[in-house]
Amino acid sequence: MNEPAIITALQFPMTLTGTTAQYFDFVSEDVIRIKGHRLGIEHVLAFYHEGYTPDQIAQEFPGLSLEVIYATITLYLANQSEIDAYLQRRQMTHERAYQDWQKNSTPLIERLRAIREEQLEIV
Repeated sequence: MNEPAIITALQFPMTLTGTTAQYFDFVSEDVIRIKGHRLGIEHVLAFYHEGYTPDQIAQEFPGLSLEVIYATITLYLANQSEIDAYLQRRQMTHERAYQDWQKNSTPLIERLRAIREEQLEIV
């Protein structure tokens, strides 16, 4: 099975002009954040893929300027195959973390699950 390509800042042509650097932090191969925010580009792109317009995305993320939203979409469109591979890796990472969380639940979580199951049985 082919491994997805690893994204680095050097793979983005816009990075070399410095334009990308003003909008994004390439934290690691698998983490691209919007500068000044804890949001990754995947958060904005999830809405973009659902068909939201930049203005609608701005309503979902009032702390982001339209300029940053357009920059994120531009980054995606200019590097679509690399960003798609990045998004797939992020999804796989989130899924693994969720599965680990479910396997290694704390006693409190187990108790809450039991209470929820009891409530569902009553209904």
